[in-house]
Amino acid sequence: MSGGKPLPSAADVEEDDGSDSDQDEAARIMRGEVEEPAAEPEPEPAPRPARPPPPAFKFSTFLYVFLGLLGLWMLIDTSARNSIACALGMVNPGCPSGTQPWGLYWLIGFNSNYLLLTMALAGAIEMLVTSLAYNYTTNWVKAAKVQKWSSAFRKVQMEAIRSGKKNRIAALKPHQERLTRLSGEVSIAQFKGMAITYFLLILIYTWVGLVIAGAPSVHPYSNPTLVALGTGSTIDLMGHVGGLPIPWWFIIFSLYTVPFSLVFRRILKHFWLRRYEAQNRSPPPPASEAAGRSA
Repeated sequence: MSGGKPLPSAADVEEDDGSDSDQDEAARIMRGEVEEPAAEPEPEPAPRPARPPPPAFKFSTFLYVFLGLLGLWMLIDTSARNSIACALGMVNPGCPSGTQPWGLYWLIGFNSNYLLLTMALAGAIEMLVTSLAYNYTTNWVKAAKVQKWSSAFRKVQMEAIRSGKKNRIAALKPHQERLTRLSGEVSIAQFKGMAITYFLLILIYTWVGLVIAGAPSVHPYSNPTLVALGTGSTIDLMGHVGGLPIPWWFIIFSLYTVPFSLVFRRILKHFWLRRYEAQNRSPPPPASEAAGRSA
């Protein structure tokens, strides 16, 4: 038909449909009817690892901590230090309980007649107890192995550092972490023995000082703190060394404790190693002797 209107082509129809859909989309946006995209499901959180059970209560650990804190308190507070030392028994008017000749004073005090002997026996008792505590908390074989491994590791580590190869240094890190952990275990065991040693050191030194200071009250008509040196001269145990605020009894008592400590620790270590050999049916490593000398 020549006078009629031409039919729309397929391209025109698609263009009209596209423009209509754009208009409809614009109208929905104006009305606030925009469809929100579907939210993606949140990933489930990874399950938490099970909490390890709390460590069991150990009376030995409680005792070490208690004695360490008690020793620190005694070091700071003079009245507390004297009160605890007086509880061991002594004759000293300055004690809160007055004169109580019982306990340790009854055992080795000798009525303040032999102060040097009292000091020697008190030093022996102190070093025996501290050596027992140190021997109980120390694993001599483990300490010797850690010392031997540390010496060998230092040599290998220095060679790796000199070589400048990062892969060699990185390969030593796991071994260094393990060695650090073992060294920490040995150090903690030694600190446990030091807690008992620290407490007894303050306690026995204070007790000896109070016994010597109270000796004149036992013998008011003489001076029992005067000690003959064998050369015709005497020293006063309560006198000070030169111009220092250190009494003579402190120096003499310290000299008593050194040989007792060496002897008791050597003997106890010998029996500990023999017991280890009997239980494991193998001799301990040779480095244990070196560890004992360094300790």
